[in-house]
Amino acid sequence: MGIPGIPHLRAVRALERAGFRVVRQGKHIVMTDGEHVVTIPRHDPVNANTMAVIVRGAGLAPEEFRRLL
Repeated sequence: MGIPGIPHLRAVRALERAGFRVVRQGKHIVMTDGEHVVTIPRHDPVNANTMAVIVRGAGLAPEEFRRLL
């Protein structure tokens, strides 16, 4: 099962639980954990394909990310 399209703030909260922090905000929210950098668009919902790319870029498995939601 893939990753669903979700509201951008829900994605930000899930990534914060994974140890990421917001480093920059504008039209997009840029987050890092010190090793990975991900960019989340500020629109709802962030579509499933975009979320899959973000999760992969964060170095997380889809199941791991779903648990963080």
